[in-house]
Amino acid sequence: MNFLKSHFALSRSQRNGIFILVAIIIVLQLVLFGSEYINPDEDPVQDEKLIEFQRKLDSLQRLKPLTKDTIYPFKPNFLSDYQGYQIGLSTKEIDNLLEYRASNKWINSAEDFQRVTGISDSLLMLLKPSLRFPEWSRTTGKVAKFQESKTASKEIADLNTVSAEDLQVINGIGEKLSARIVKYRSSIGGFVSEEQLQDVYGLSPEVLERITQKFRLINKPEVSLKNINSITEAELAELPYFNSALARKIINYRNINEGIRSFEELTKISGFPSDKIDRIKLYLAVQ
Repeated sequence: MNFLKSHFALSRSQRNGIFILVAIIIVLQLVLFGSEYINPDEDPVQDEKLIEFQRKLDSLQRLKPLTKDTIYPFKPNFLSDYQGYQIGLSTKEIDNLLEYRASNKWINSAEDFQRVTGISDSLLMLLKPSLRFPEWSRTTGKVAKFQESKTASKEIADLNTVSAEDLQVINGIGEKLSARIVKYRSSIGGFVSEEQLQDVYGLSPEVLERITQKFRLINKPEVSLKNINSITEAELAELPYFNSALARKIINYRNINEGIRSFEELTKISGFPSDKIDRIKLYLAVQ
């Protein structure tokens, strides 16, 4: 018993030393244990770089179903939002393009197309072979300056007032097609946008381009946007691109679903002209 006591008999300084040693061990254990849950100091990723990476990733995801064989030649200056979606553009990129065109500006090169829309380099490389631009965009040097000054010196006629005879000066437009354009213009109460020329039967993209080079929309009809969630069936049937049967379907769909929240919803309705949504937006709004 005395033997054991002699081994456990420690001086006060020895006991303090042991206490300090134990305390140090506990602190070290806590530090090592806690370090597993502490994130190492790293430079935070800048928001711009993260957004750019996400944009490229989204672009690559959209490119998966697309190949050069599935993309047909198209003209950015007459691209609708539905067509833009088909070739892989995001909603924001389509809005950028439509907003640019709404200011009566033209896209004359692949670089312009990327700058306006904000598409990625990978998507541009895929779309580039299919891009088609106005003939004047390929004219350079003195010839371009001469044509520009010549065009500026002439008075631009209003597309909403030109006669059928005036339209026949365009190569590719004869008596029947010019009369058809004037008749359609009258049926919709005047063109609100040049894109509405696409709805004239028999008007090719090449001829359409020549028309927009020769004429401009100077005096547009006053159109007040109708709320699709409050418009009546009769009012809807009177708007361009609608008839009584389609108006009835839309109103029924609106009643069943307690309102319409987006134009994309309308594509679910049988007979709805999905390829004309961009022109329909000239008369309707979702509010």
